[in-house]
Amino acid sequence: MTEFNTLNHDQQVAHLHDLARHALQHWDGDFADIELVKFRENAVFSAWRHDGQRVALRIHRNGYHCEAALRSELLWMEALESAGITVPQIIRAQDQRHLIEVSHADIGERHVDMLAWLPGATAGTSEAGVQADTEIDFLFAEAGAIAARIHLHSAHWQQPDEFVRHAWDEEGLIGANPFWGRFWELEQLSDEQRDLLQQARRQARQDLRQYGRHLGNFGMIHADLVPENLLIEGPCLRLIDFDDAGFGWHMFELATALYFCLDDPRYEQIKTALIEGYHAVKPLTEADRQTLALFLLLRGTTYLGWIHTRQGTQTAIEMAPMLIERACGLARDYLQV
Repeated sequence: MTEFNTLNHDQQVAHLHDLARHALQHWDGDFADIELVKFRENAVFSAWRHDGQRVALRIHRNGYHCEAALRSELLWMEALESAGITVPQIIRAQDQRHLIEVSHADIGERHVDMLAWLPGATAGTSEAGVQADTEIDFLFAEAGAIAARIHLHSAHWQQPDEFVRHAWDEEGLIGANPFWGRFWELEQLSDEQRDLLQQARRQARQDLRQYGRHLGNFGMIHADLVPENLLIEGPCLRLIDFDDAGFGWHMFELATALYFCLDDPRYEQIKTALIEGYHAVKPLTEADRQTLALFLLLRGTTYLGWIHTRQGTQTAIEMAPMLIERACGLARDYLQV
C-alpha cells in the first residue's frame, strides 16, 4: 500500500472518492452527486440520497481521533440535539452504528460517519474572516448564546461511562506535549519570537491555575466557533463541525470565536455582541472577562502547534506567516510588553 501522505493532492482526492462510494453502501438508499466539499482534518463529501435528502459523509483523518473518541463526539451531538440545540443530525448506518470502518487498498482503514446536511450559508472562512455584508450583531450575539447553551448543558449532562474526548486544559494547551503540538518548536519562529512565546507560556500556566476550573467555567466545548462553522439561514444560526470538541474552558470557546476576527475593523462590535449574547444566557463574572487576553493567546499558540505538526500541507504553508505574527502580537498584548 502506498503511503497516503506521499500521494499528491489529486491522487488523495481520487482515492477518497473511491472510499466514499464504497462507504455509502453501508447506509440505506442510493446516493448520487458525490462531491468533495472540504478536505482538511477530515474529508467531507456531499451526496444526495434517492429520496432527495442531502447528506454529509465524513471520512476521518487517520490517527487523529480513536474510534471511542469519534463515537463520543456523535453521542454528545445527539445529546445536544435532544436538549433543543440545533446540530447536524446523525444518520446511523444500516446496522444502526454511529460509525463504520472502511478499508481501501491505497488508503488503509478509515472511520466514516454520515450527517444530515444543514441548510444555510457560512458566515465566512478562517482565512478571510467574516463576510463584509454579514449582520454582525445578529451573528455574534446568536453565536454567544448558542455557546452558552452548550456550556450549560455540559454542566448538567451525565456522560456515558465510555465517553472519551481530548482536553483543552493546561496540559493540552501549554504542557510538555500539547494536543495540537509543541508550538515553540515551529521552525519558522525566530529566536526572539520563540522566547516571547515561552515567556507567555510560563505566565499562562500561572494564570490558568489562579483562574481555576469548575463546572461554571470548564466542561465540554465545541472549540471551533470559526466563521466557516457558523451557518446562517434567515433568522437562524446553526453550528457545524464538532471534530475539535473536547473538555475546555468556556472562555477558550469565546476566544476561538474571536480569533479570526482580530483584524476585522468591526472587531470591537463583534466582541461586544459575542460576549453580551453569551452573558444573556450564562452570566460571565469579571474574573471570566479578564481572562480573554489569556485565552486569545492560548488559541493563537494552538494554531502554531497545528501548522508545526502539519508541515508541508497547503493550509500550513499559506497560513503560517499570519498565524505567527498574530500569536506573537497576542503574546505581547497578554504580557503587556
